Amino acid sequence: MPNPKRRHSQQRSAKRRTHYKASAPTLSTDKTSGEIHVRHRAHVSEGNLVYKGQVVVEGFKK
Repeated sequence: MPNPKRRHSQQRSAKRRTHYKASAPTLSTDKTSGEIHVRHRAHVSEGNLVYKGQVVVEGFKK
C-alpha cells in the first residue's frame, strides 16, 4: 500500500475536517404527557419508561 513520501501539514488536515460539525439532537413533544424528549428514544415520564406514547416498563429507575 502506498504511503505519502512527505508529511501532510496540519493546515491540510484541518481543511479536510472543516465539514465535520456537531449537530443538536432533534427533540419531540410526547403526545400523552407533553414532555420534551429526544426523538426515537425511550424516556422516563412519571417513573415509567415511555416510548411512542406507550408505557414500556413500569416503575423504571435510572
